[in-house]
Amino acid sequence: MNPMNNDYVIAVVDDDANIRHLIEAYLRKEHYRTIGLSSAEEAWALWQQDPPHMWVLDIMLPGMDGYELCRRIRQEAEVPIIMISAKDNEVDKILGLTLGSDDYMVKPFSPRELVARVKRQLERWARMRQGTNAAPPAEAAAALQLGELSLLLEERRAFWRGEEVELTAKELLLAKTLAEHPNRAFTRSELLSLVWGEDYFGSDRAVDHLVKRIRKKIDGLPVESVWGHGYRMRTSEERCRP
Repeated sequence: MNPMNNDYVIAVVDDDANIRHLIEAYLRKEHYRTIGLSSAEEAWALWQQDPPHMWVLDIMLPGMDGYELCRRIRQEAEVPIIMISAKDNEVDKILGLTLGSDDYMVKPFSPRELVARVKRQLERWARMRQGTNAAPPAEAAAALQLGELSLLLEERRAFWRGEEVELTAKELLLAKTLAEHPNRAFTRSELLSLVWGEDYFGSDRAVDHLVKRIRKKIDGLPVESVWGHGYRMRTSEERCRP
């Protein structure tokens, strides 16, 4: 059973008090609990002490900006992050997605649309957690092995050449998907559906960014780009194309 809305705490980070209070008002109307913060430094302190379930995060903040805060949070967890900004350039949106945000909204925006996107992200996050925490069938309890990659799915742990590697939930799910079907070329759309969910409406660049993050963590992982198509995981030790 999915938690009720009032079980979720959403942090709203914006140095504009009017915008922050407006977003909080709409979220509270839907029975979410909110915490309003005016700086990334306050938000990072909250994350270290009592992390919320989701973030609505402005980019332009005094001191540390929203990009850096997003990067720090994403290094530690896969909680939903929606970035909001007056910047509407494609470069800014791509940077936000590269750093790990799940969505990006340009000011001014409809508070009702923001609430709808919050609901969608939290529903997807809840499904992902249920799927990851569900007990696997007995035959799947053993490690999924492909070459020097081992995935202990029940324990949510990954090993490369005998060394444990810290992967987020999405990184682990992507690695599992590719490793279960060695040499099969998945399209970006297929991977979006399998990892983010069928109702994901963001850019397929999210797949590229996730693969980039995994490659950075696991040097030599045989994930190969298939030009104009997507990605596959090779069974051999061949060097992957960029």
